[in-house]
Amino acid sequence: MTQQSVPPTPNNFAVWFEYSLGNAPALRKIIDILIAGKRKFDAATNAELFITYIAPQQTGRDPLSDLPDQLSGLIDSAQQFLNTAVTDNQTHIKALGEVSSEAATGSDPRPIIAKLVDELSKATQRAAALEASFAATSEELDSIRDSLKAAEQRSNTDALTGLANRHSMDEFLRLAQIAAMEKDEALSVFLIDIDHFKKFNDDYGHQVGDQVLRLVAKVLQEGVREVDLAARYGGEELIAVLPGADLEACSAVAERVRRRISEAKLTRRATGKEIGSVTVSIGVAQFRLAESADAMIERCDRGLYKAKRLGRNRTVTELELEPEAGAA
Repeated sequence: MTQQSVPPTPNNFAVWFEYSLGNAPALRKIIDILIAGKRKFDAATNAELFITYIAPQQTGRDPLSDLPDQLSGLIDSAQQFLNTAVTDNQTHIKALGEVSSEAATGSDPRPIIAKLVDELSKATQRAAALEASFAATSEELDSIRDSLKAAEQRSNTDALTGLANRHSMDEFLRLAQIAAMEKDEALSVFLIDIDHFKKFNDDYGHQVGDQVLRLVAKVLQEGVREVDLAARYGGEELIAVLPGADLEACSAVAERVRRRISEAKLTRRATGKEIGSVTVSIGVAQFRLAESADAMIERCDRGLYKAKRLGRNRTVTELELEPEAGAA
């Protein structure tokens, strides 16, 4: 930790203690890669290592502590149902035992049969009531599950475009980087910026601007695979993360998306009048071993702005960028 200038915090100690033990091959491999790549162990990197490899192993928390009160109440109800079922079952067994004892005495069978029928009827009624209670609880649980799923989706989704939001993209990209290093696979990203977006807002209003964003988002979402992530990066910028794709494959996807956007027809909803074509500029970069997400996206950004300088409506990869000042 001292050699890598890692601050001596409890979380960092936990990461490096696990690394020294050698019980987590994936963690050891990632740290070795970061060291070999001379990656700085900054606050973000240290936090990612802890969240990914240490936090999931830590136990001792009450699993119900994060559940809504309503869900906890339903669990209590289910426990009560089970207790009631056990009690009813014990009562039923006791009653049947009494009937069995009477039958063994050789008494008149008619009252014994009547008691047996009565007890079976009571048991059936109790079972039906318990089943109805479970059915109602099950419906409520389904409703809660749907609500939680919808809430989670809203928290990870950009309301305007329907794409993943920036927070969701950051998490997806973080895990994709770790997977790429663990599996020694490619990972590429392309960044989209809508050309002359301000002009759409100024000439036609923000509603048309929103329509343009939704159009570009729709084409982007349709242009990537299910394993990829399309997200709104901010403002009129959209981003796509392509796990397993090298620079050439990612560039081909980006170019296909760019062409489809330029070929789309945009009409004003209020009048049905055609507004004109929408074009985008795109920058493409491939993940380099042990680099930060910001460094990769910065190359995308440079490619994007070179596309703007060259006349817009084009795709530029990192291979077309001029070497940075001071680079070897």
